[in-house]
Amino acid sequence: MEQELTDSTDAELIKQASSGDSEAFSALYARYVERIYNYVYYRTSNTNDAEDLTARVFHRAYKHISNYKEKGYPFSAWLYRIAHNLVANWYRDNKRKQEIPLDDSLPLISNKNHPERSVIRLEERESLMEAIKKLPVERQELLILKFVEPLTNAEIAMIMGRSEGAIKSLYHRTLNSLRDLLTEETF
Repeated sequence: MEQELTDSTDAELIKQASSGDSEAFSALYARYVERIYNYVYYRTSNTNDAEDLTARVFHRAYKHISNYKEKGYPFSAWLYRIAHNLVANWYRDNKRKQEIPLDDSLPLISNKNHPERSVIRLEERESLMEAIKKLPVERQELLILKFVEPLTNAEIAMIMGRSEGAIKSLYHRTLNSLRDLLTEETF
């Protein structure tokens, strides 16, 4: 039975979970918990809060799975939307300054490289991270969804509650802003 659930499509599992099959929802949970946790962690920068909010995402999804409607987006986009809303509420409730550390998402420098090149790459990454931290939170979120979670523009649009065209425009403006910030640093 367990193998059947892991081989099932999201649509099949959602249908079963909507009918009260907790095993089917468990399969959905196992499929998406790590991705949702990573998203929440990058937004909160705190493992305890990320674990708590991830649990809330899946609790809310479980409670409302019967209301889920297929709208041409993957099930994961619905989960990201729930996570997005919970993180926004978390910030509002805690009145914290929102900052997203992206340091953990960067690959470690290989020891096989020449030390000078490694130092230059590290300095470039640090400059990029500092420039990203200067961007508005919405643009930081876009970069996480685009490059850390590699989601499509349509999925990002659903998560952020915007049109796909608005996401493309925001992405273009974000890259221009990053370029400008990095250019300012070099002069």
